[in-house]
Amino acid sequence: MPAIRTINASDAWADVQAGRAGLIDVREPGEFETVRAPRSINLPLSRFEERVSELPAGTTVYVLCAVGSRAMAAAKILSESSRTGVVVEGGMGDWQRRGLPIEAGSRRVWPMDRQVRLVAGALALSGALLGWLVNPRFYLLSGFVGGGLLFSGITGVCGMAHVLARC
Repeated sequence: MPAIRTINASDAWADVQAGRAGLIDVREPGEFETVRAPRSINLPLSRFEERVSELPAGTTVYVLCAVGSRAMAAAKILSESSRTGVVVEGGMGDWQRRGLPIEAGSRRVWPMDRQVRLVAGALALSGALLGWLVNPRFYLLSGFVGGGLLFSGITGVCGMAHVLARC
């Protein structure tokens, strides 16, 4: 499989404006409805594999997410289906830091990475407190959450994000 190409947000926006590329945002609908790049199409990573056939084969699209990890996963799926996905480096965070245009919706949803940190922190703290106050077996909950975060950091795959996206 060829290496996944990347592009900076400014160059991506210039190509989208010139009609040389399409822009796919793989964040979840709530995140997309909060803030998005103009002319972007929402195709959430949680449903990406089942909908990738909707994209014309042989075309190149720029893939955007919050920070880049979901876009990288989507680009791999694209390459496996004979399509080319170029990851927009730094995602929407970098897009906004560069002062590129955005469209803001009326909906306010926390970004997925923030949701994951909140839930992981709550579970880890709950496991520690319950282990101390109720039964030492609850320490396993904290260990499980820590292991999940370690796995996510190493692989770029976050099971908790997938579960939260389905919610």
